[in-house]
Amino acid sequence: MPDAQFFGFPDLPVDKPMELLERRRVHGEHITVAQIRLEKGCQVPLHQHENEQFSLIVLGRLRFEIGGEGSAGRRELVLLPGELLHLPPGVPHSAFAEEETLVLDLFGPPATTSGIDQKPRDAHG
Repeated sequence: MPDAQFFGFPDLPVDKPMELLERRRVHGEHITVAQIRLEKGCQVPLHQHENEQFSLIVLGRLRFEIGGEGSAGRRELVLLPGELLHLPPGVPHSAFAEEETLVLDLFGPPATTSGIDQKPRDAHG
């Protein structure tokens, strides 16, 4: 039987997959938990991935655009601390940090890479 593990985010290694963004991650058997810090002005480009994603805003203000360029259901949401966004697999999305922002992202299944690790591609394919 596997044993419980403890992690402190300040003790985890930091990676910086893009300018103005740093993250710390823990990968489990069924989920990845990522603490992401975005500096004011950070633009996460439009991307999509096969993982289901939950984004919980801990601190700051993050503007999400949901849907691809020109899609009928495209919309914008501004999330504040304590608010949670659920993104099903395959949903195109981007984000912009309107101020310094701390986010807790959960990905299932576990994600060693995400849309910000890969070259942005057309939201339709």
